[in-house]
Amino acid sequence: MAATKNYGLDAGKEGEEAPSKRICIRSSEETEGMAEEIDTSYFKSYEHIGIHEEMIRDVVRTNSYRLAILRASDALIGKVVADVGAGTGVLSCFCVQAGARKVYAIEASSMAKQAQSVAQANGASKKINVIQDRVENIELPEKVDAIVSEWMGHFLLYESMLNSVISARDRWLKKDGLILPNKANLYLAPFTNDLFYSERIEFWSTVKEKFGVDMSCIKPEAKKSLCSAIHIEEVYGGDLLARENLISELNLETMTQDDLQCIKSSFRFSCFGKETFCGFTAWFTVTFDPKVKGKELLTLSTSPDEPCTHWRQCAMYLDEPIDVEQDTIIAGTITLTPGKQNRRFLNVELTYQVDEREAVTKNYSLTDGSS
Repeated sequence: MAATKNYGLDAGKEGEEAPSKRICIRSSEETEGMAEEIDTSYFKSYEHIGIHEEMIRDVVRTNSYRLAILRASDALIGKVVADVGAGTGVLSCFCVQAGARKVYAIEASSMAKQAQSVAQANGASKKINVIQDRVENIELPEKVDAIVSEWMGHFLLYESMLNSVISARDRWLKKDGLILPNKANLYLAPFTNDLFYSERIEFWSTVKEKFGVDMSCIKPEAKKSLCSAIHIEEVYGGDLLARENLISELNLETMTQDDLQCIKSSFRFSCFGKETFCGFTAWFTVTFDPKVKGKELLTLSTSPDEPCTHWRQCAMYLDEPIDVEQDTIIAGTITLTPGKQNRRFLNVELTYQVDEREAVTKNYSLTDGSS
């Protein structure tokens, strides 16, 4: 008998890189109704199995969470846990393996159905209570002893999921309860990557030779677009031009949602040697404190000097590269704010000065269209 199958052409098709954590809506104004539409689209993006495959395939990420949760077993045995943004339920299963009595696995997307299947397949359906809804809409029947969540987006804050973790903490977490991870640091450093200009911008000058059509007139628009976006790419440790600066330190046990409305920090770099300064790169670490005597802290790092994760690094390019040498000073300020039209997007303002040159201010954005 002939078989019929239906296929869809989308971001999750086989053979393409699984879509990173991106949302799929552009809004015109931040009204209550529009914010709800933004959230609906955001959660719908997590229905793609490819996103979850990408995250679980990330051995650094998944193993870090597994080890951190099992290391906290003394604090979790017989306890109640909230898994915020549970996805497929893998962290909830780790919590059960660590001895948790009850796990509220909260997932707003339809992936909650898969989380329920995973719980059942692992003999944990009586301990894992999957709830398909937004954290902000839920009232749990009891306080929890711990919150686990993999909330980090590109540039740490993209997607604004941390707001939901803070909401869960304020409403459900017992006094002195456990949060995994409980701290996050964001870092910035200058870096070099000449290939960006030769391969991305100069590409338009090569079209005539290849195809007989002069498209070099597009170069100014290409530069304007590419040099105002935040690029998600792998940056190598050897491409850093100076020691990184810590630009934000977040304590999930004490911070508020207001703290996320504007993060501003100054920076000052002294260059290692003669090189071409092409832009700034950012990455983050998160720390898991098991709050168990004798158990060491565990840190998950997305640094260029560590094995690559699915977050990779964030790169922000200058309009024109600048030659630097040993002890060249690059100083300025960086400001991070949620997107004005879409609060799950991220805006970055960078003001920088190279030695005695004139200071430059550039604005970058991380949206669902970022490369």
